[in-house]
Amino acid sequence: MAMLEMCDISVEFPGVKALSSVRFTVESGRIHALAGANGAGKSTLMKVLSGVNGVYTGSITIDGKACEIRSPSSAKMLGIETVYQEVDIPLFPTLSVAENIMNSFMAGNTHRGQFVDWLCIRREAQDALEKLGAQIDVRKTVSELTLAEKQIVLLARGIREKCRFLLLDEPTAPLSQFETENLFGIVRRLAKEENRAVVFISHRIPEIFDLCEHITVMRNGKIAADEEIDEHLTAEKVVEYMLGKKSAGWPGKKRTASHEILLECKNLNEARGHVRNINFTLRAGEIIAFAGLVGVGKTELCKTIFGEYQAASGELMLKGKKISIKTPEAAARAGSAFVPEERRKEGLFIDDPFYANITISSIHHYLYRYFSGAGFIQKKKQIEAAQEQIKNLNIKIPSPLEKVSLLSGGNQQKTVIAKWLSADAEVYIFDEPTKGIDVGAKEEIFALIEELSSRGKGIIYASCEFGEILRLADRIYVMYDGEIVTEKLPSETDEKNLLYYASGAYSAGFGANI
Repeated sequence: MAMLEMCDISVEFPGVKALSSVRFTVESGRIHALAGANGAGKSTLMKVLSGVNGVYTGSITIDGKACEIRSPSSAKMLGIETVYQEVDIPLFPTLSVAENIMNSFMAGNTHRGQFVDWLCIRREAQDALEKLGAQIDVRKTVSELTLAEKQIVLLARGIREKCRFLLLDEPTAPLSQFETENLFGIVRRLAKEENRAVVFISHRIPEIFDLCEHITVMRNGKIAADEEIDEHLTAEKVVEYMLGKKSAGWPGKKRTASHEILLECKNLNEARGHVRNINFTLRAGEIIAFAGLVGVGKTELCKTIFGEYQAASGELMLKGKKISIKTPEAAARAGSAFVPEERRKEGLFIDDPFYANITISSIHHYLYRYFSGAGFIQKKKQIEAAQEQIKNLNIKIPSPLEKVSLLSGGNQQKTVIAKWLSADAEVYIFDEPTKGIDVGAKEEIFALIEELSSRGKGIIYASCEFGEILRLADRIYVMYDGEIVTEKLPSETDEKNLLYYASGAYSAGFGANI
């Protein structure tokens, strides 16, 4: 049995103690959950273990032998592999599946003028995939794969490189229920049949109870709990460990939508056919939800409304006037704001400072505020605006000068929202806004959305989290295969009924009370 122990691990950033004397232990053959609110220190701890953050104090041992993990390469040599939530980062999109799986082998065994045995490369990549029970064409380029398939490619790479310790960072965030169940089967096989140690980092407590045997909960850079998952441990107790208190819960709806139709969509069809025959209305102060499973067209609809995808036909009416939205810039000028699902990839300038991200969406609206008379951006005024949003949204950040890449997932999501608050939009579009964030941050974002609607803003909320939708929305449009298949009021439906329509069961002749 392999055992990895981290003892008294501490990490400090300017003005922040990210980890304080943390002790963390994992054993081969077991699936170990690591949970905690955003900013609790989970990611920092895993960056130490994966060699991304080599500036730490404390000790790490594997099977009783002291190890120095100061770089990703040293972690790999010790058999530590990480599959991050942003699966695109460690993959080469223009290379084949086989080349990505066999990347380390090819880098170490190909030299100038040497021939590549492609048959061998593909055969070994296929063997690694078959160990996972996956059917993926190894000749496909990675850019052609789904998010779930990209994760499997990374897992296959880890198997090929004979990893002993596998770190999974929010692996189910982009997956459908079916894809999640398939991933869990793979993880169980790796742990139980191949005797690997798995660290499962997640905010989804039901998944932790379903998959894992032990849980470590972090809070404020320290270990808040370290327990076996058994009949004595409850989900409520885990939430209490995460927050340091019992969850107060979200207070719920406190406003009434007006009768004024703010946005109307008539017979909208996206140019590539991803969404078809879309009709809906949005009133001032109302929250409407587009509910559906992963891949049914919710994101494509949001991007079409915001001008990122082109409409082939149909029309949008804002306050009774027809608007032409062919670009995101046109949408922003018309009074729309968009918080995308992939916040790091599409919603932020991840390597830029916080203050620059906050003001980027509002510069066109408030030129006098951010520019001097000579036309130069005034950094001082940008920082002042950023400080205002830090206070308003309770964003945990040492300084407005901090790079957004260094923030936790929840604080990055707040940053995406904050940049649009400065623009004072009329319609706010949220696509999976709680993806990858903890229960405390979710409540803050729900309260923020509620506050926006109470100010008369129209809210579009697209999500596959039916429980969230039922709590938040005034009306629900359920999508399946690129179309709206029904409209519901929260008071007349439940999660099972929403799934009946969202899964296409309604079209297969099953009864509505499945």
